[in-house]
Amino acid sequence: MAQIKRKCLECNEVIQGRVDKKFCSDQCRNAHNNVLNSDVTNFVRNVNNSLRKNRRILEANLKGETSKIGVQKLKDLGFNFNYYTNIKTTKNNNSYYFCYEFGYLQLEGEMVLIVKNKKNESA
Repeated sequence: MAQIKRKCLECNEVIQGRVDKKFCSDQCRNAHNNVLNSDVTNFVRNVNNSLRKNRRILEANLKGETSKIGVQKLKDLGFNFNYYTNIKTTKNNNSYYFCYEFGYLQLEGEMVLIVKNKKNESA
């Protein structure tokens, strides 16, 4: 009975060793998986970068317990209103949008109120 020669999914070299082995080396396995995951990885990296940037902008513009700032000013600083980590709705039906522990509430007149969630601070 002739043995079937298995080939590496990345470089097409003949594989030696275990029957269920798919790659000839760790380098080929990593290269193959990096190519498969590159689109997802880039997307996730871009979203995380946007979230971190939004957080930094909110943190830099928070003076004291709360601060008011114009929507256009935030946009000029590079804030992207499409990215936030969670929404907290109060009993009064106000929705605060958070980027990690820093959040904002949209007010009338193209203004937002910046706040910090103190519950997330470490003891």
